[in-house]
Amino acid sequence: MRVAVVTGASSGIGKAVAERLLAEGWAVAALARRADRLQALCAAQPRALAIACDVADPQAVEAAFDQMVERFGRIDLLFNNAGIFPRPGLIDETATEDWLRAVSVNLSGMFFCARAAFSRMRRQAPQGGRIINNGSVSAQAPRPGAVCYTATKHGVTGLTRQLALDGRPFGIACGQVDIGNVGSDLADQIAKGVPQADGSIRAEPMMAMVDVVEAVMLMARMPPSANVLDMTVMATTMPLVGRG
Repeated sequence: MRVAVVTGASSGIGKAVAERLLAEGWAVAALARRADRLQALCAAQPRALAIACDVADPQAVEAAFDQMVERFGRIDLLFNNAGIFPRPGLIDETATEDWLRAVSVNLSGMFFCARAAFSRMRRQAPQGGRIINNGSVSAQAPRPGAVCYTATKHGVTGLTRQLALDGRPFGIACGQVDIGNVGSDLADQIAKGVPQADGSIRAEPMMAMVDVVEAVMLMARMPPSANVLDMTVMATTMPLVGRG
């Protein structure tokens, strides 16, 4: 039985991926801050483990990974998904606490979870596993007024590349999925209208959640000998190419 950890699993992309993994026979440790939503996801699922965890807390992350290994014995996949989008604004309008929170969740949280997974994958038998980091198309082309989100997602790209290199001797593959506009509670405003680089406010095309899940699962199903280092999945007519 293959074993996965999914962070940010209480809603959105994380929840959808956790549900698909369970449907395909994986055991899943679902991590998020909201324990009530996790329980709803994992109820009556013998292969699911709900763990309330703030990924920005390194001790909580280590305890969560200890708990899941105690339950399932190993870890084959980490979908490193948890993230936040702080209040938009120009850099001189951005509160220090918004910057620090973005860094703590989007970058430090990714680091803590990747470190915990890497450590266990390196030492388990058989050795190895796969880490998929949820990046963002904002690391390719930023949105106006999104300095916290954009900067942290660039950091995630660096983390992905480093892990892809350092994991080689241990059979640990690492790749990144950069996701464009997807229908979810978090992205409803994009479908209604968001600022563009030319100063206008326009609605943008969206893709279905199932399309994102399919992309993540393609990466998850790769054999140990192959890796998708970078994948961008987006609505076909999203104004990413040529943004600005």
